[in-house]
Amino acid sequence: MNTEKTNAPAEQITYANILFYGCWGGLALIIVIYLIYITGILDPYVSMAKVTHYWALPVQNYLTDNNVPTGWGWLTLLNKGDFLNFLGIALLAGLTIICYLPIIFAYLKKNDRAYTIIALLEVIVLCVAASGIVGTGGH
Repeated sequence: MNTEKTNAPAEQITYANILFYGCWGGLALIIVIYLIYITGILDPYVSMAKVTHYWALPVQNYLTDNNVPTGWGWLTLLNKGDFLNFLGIALLAGLTIICYLPIIFAYLKKNDRAYTIIALLEVIVLCVAASGIVGTGGH
């Protein structure tokens, strides 16, 4: 990490630091979980032999034939090696939301209403989009 002085506002530095450590943490989590998956410590929900059969087929065939949940249903299968992999991906995908949360409080503390509202709206929009409420498929 660069320790040189900068003219960037403290909020930008906070955002950048969370993003930096979050990305590396997410990547480390993905590596650890992948090792759990390939070593077979946790059994997969769908065996690799079955997965390779579905590579050339539409995803709907895979989902239907194997009773794989859609949307946020993967959370119910975190005890399976192939679905545990989604944790690292979800962390990386949600990192922007995580970065914005302390920024909201920093702007509130500075009494900067415009940026507080913008940051808060950003978090709300990202959370609604990720939820799948608007019919976009969630994640």
